Amino acid sequence: MAGHVEKPGSDIAIQAQGLSRDFRSARRAHGLVGTLRSLFAPEMVTKTAVADVSFSVAQGELLALLGPNGAGKSTTIKMLTGILTPTSGQATVAGLVPYRDRERSARNIGVVFGQRTQLWWDLPARESFRILRDIYGVPSDRYRKRLRELDEILTLSSFWDTRVRHLSLGQRVRCDLAAALLHEPSVVFLDEPTIGMDVVVKEQVRELLRQEVDRRGRTVLLTTHDMTEVERLAERVVLINHGRIMTDGTLAEIRARFGGGWSVHATIASGQEVGTAFACPDGLQVLSQDGPQIVFGPDADGSITTAHEALRRVVAHFDLTGARVEEGDLEDAMRAAYLHDAQPR
Repeated sequence: MAGHVEKPGSDIAIQAQGLSRDFRSARRAHGLVGTLRSLFAPEMVTKTAVADVSFSVAQGELLALLGPNGAGKSTTIKMLTGILTPTSGQATVAGLVPYRDRERSARNIGVVFGQRTQLWWDLPARESFRILRDIYGVPSDRYRKRLRELDEILTLSSFWDTRVRHLSLGQRVRCDLAAALLHEPSVVFLDEPTIGMDVVVKEQVRELLRQEVDRRGRTVLLTTHDMTEVERLAERVVLINHGRIMTDGTLAEIRARFGGGWSVHATIASGQEVGTAFACPDGLQVLSQDGPQIVFGPDADGSITTAHEALRRVVAHFDLTGARVEEGDLEDAMRAAYLHDAQPR
């Protein structure tokens, strides 16, 4: 598993150490006798949703926590937000243990679950914002300024006087995102925040998140199945499956580990030797060749992890008339990672 090195001088906003969570439930039996036995002497079954999960997120970092459905992402977030208490292990968020000090921790965090809402169903969204302002004790002038900033990017004012029950899913999630950010929390948890949004609104949300991280130093933990969102936002990715962490690293590292993920297409200038015996730049191998047109990829030692470094070496090694980089689909890399994890050991 690729390790993560913290930025020099960075503060840790989220720390998870050996987090595990088990759920116990009664096994359902078939038939009348089995049903009676289940009522009076139920057989309990333990299912582990999260097993020994450890990672940290620095202040001002956006981390994507990715995995297939049922991988343990939402359970992990629920422990980090204080909704669930871990069976074992520990966590701190903004210096507090969230499941022991829920009230104080709630003032430091913002949370958006794409399928659930924190807004009042029968009230206009703006009324919910005012209630949340009073709950968090946000001064009126700061509240008005913050609402203007959020409206400027998310265009909320065109529908924030509509009752929440009449909002579209995309409108509601935008209002939920604004509600989570109203009190300017230092840490934000986003579980599928752009579900049900069209491409234009998704870009509005991405712009907001980039500003929150880059300009305000907010820490964001994001789960999503939208790989475009990951590529445009995430600095680092943690892959989780079957309740345990598979790998932790940058997108380039994940692409390099699970299938290469990139290639350099170069056209060699005339007059250079481009036969089968030419010397290949260190760290690269020839994937295909058609005369002066050569496709390079990473060699077996994996010393080159990014396409940009590969292109730099090709340019330094040859006189070129053209070159381009092709990066593999991130979804393919994720699929390869999950298939790798499913192989017997």
